[in-house]
Amino acid sequence: MCAESRSGKMRLCLGDPLVVCQRESLVELAAVLPASGRFVVARLDGMRLTDAKQVFYDFSDALLFPSYFGWNRDPLSDCLRDLRWLPADGYLVIVDNAHQLLPDSALDQRTLFRILAQVVRHWSGAGDRPEGVAVPFTVLLLCDHDDEAVQLRHAVDQALHETR
Repeated sequence: MCAESRSGKMRLCLGDPLVVCQRESLVELAAVLPASGRFVVARLDGMRLTDAKQVFYDFSDALLFPSYFGWNRDPLSDCLRDLRWLPADGYLVIVDNAHQLLPDSALDQRTLFRILAQVVRHWSGAGDRPEGVAVPFTVLLLCDHDDEAVQLRHAVDQALHETR
């Protein structure tokens, strides 16, 4: 599902693994959450996520990671793909001020985008789930202005399509 922002400059595509949009864009909850059941919404602030350590802390705090969380990228990926301690029919992770996420490390930013995209794909694959049911897991990256959203969308696309 794709929609234009109010200004017509930014295209919002909900089929993308990471959804980037301007804060003023209208996003129908039905497009990112199940119609019924339990769902978890975690909200993070990109202004706080200035280094990898803070990313691990804030994700752990927002999604109640277990005490065995290992405070690096592999356990982050593992915990986001597990979440058995936080069962739900759908998950929505919102990162406000996403254009300010990890400003001093393009490598850490690309790595986080890749992890989040892999997590979205994992939850959408019914064959990977023990119950055989896909679970909506959406990552919504919000920016204040269209130009920030365009730059962030470019950074996300670059991270997801570059060869390592």
